[in-house]
Amino acid sequence: MTKLAANLTMLFTERAFLDRFEAAAQAGFRGVEFLFPYAFHADQIADKLNLYQLDLVLHNLPAGNWEAGERGIACHPDRVGEFKEGVDEAIRYARVLGVKQLNCLVGIVPPGVSQESAYNTVVSNLKFAADKLKAEGIRLLIEPINTFDIPGFFLSHTKQAVEIIKATGSDNLFVQYDIYHMQRMEGELVNTIKANLPLIKHVQLADNPGRFEPGTGEINYRYLFAQLNEMGYDGWIGCEYKPKAGTVEGLGWRAAHGV
Repeated sequence: MTKLAANLTMLFTERAFLDRFEAAAQAGFRGVEFLFPYAFHADQIADKLNLYQLDLVLHNLPAGNWEAGERGIACHPDRVGEFKEGVDEAIRYARVLGVKQLNCLVGIVPPGVSQESAYNTVVSNLKFAADKLKAEGIRLLIEPINTFDIPGFFLSHTKQAVEIIKATGSDNLFVQYDIYHMQRMEGELVNTIKANLPLIKHVQLADNPGRFEPGTGEINYRYLFAQLNEMGYDGWIGCEYKPKAGTVEGLGWRAAHGV
């Protein structure tokens, strides 16, 4: 059975962030996700989750200065201490919010840093984070991102994510598979998911082009949902898209795609 989670960073933005939980529940979602909780006190978010009986299925580790264009710091050799502090902060939030998996955006390779140095830094940081999160009963995920939207992002293919996971030697590091990003970078969606299903613990969706809701672009989501069910994928699917004409107005895609 398909389980959809509303991404509150992208959906219901007609409302203030803390009001989006109510909107998601009213729209029939039982799970939510978002990029970051850190601008709010953890208890504020926990109260909303409890009030509307929502599961928080995912958020990200701190990712540097987002407003300045940073998209993660796990590949920055000179910011390892900051990365580790961010892991501790994420754990503090996770304990309050009850979230059982966290995503790490590994970041854009800084100027002057070699690919080898970035790779070694990523592997070391992810091993550290995966071990710390395992002690808390929390999975760590990494997400390949398309380099059309974010040029220079270090992790951009599924195969690369799998190789990094193997390099860490961790049994607590997995893949967050974003359909939109991987359609842009590699295609072969069903075959890639099937080949790597044991490592894929979270899926996100949006159509292409435009990153709008399913049914607005080239991806056959009805087929893809059926294939995910047939494979036995039982995790959440995060709805991380830009509503084309308002969140509520665009939610008809769910019934149209049988989910």
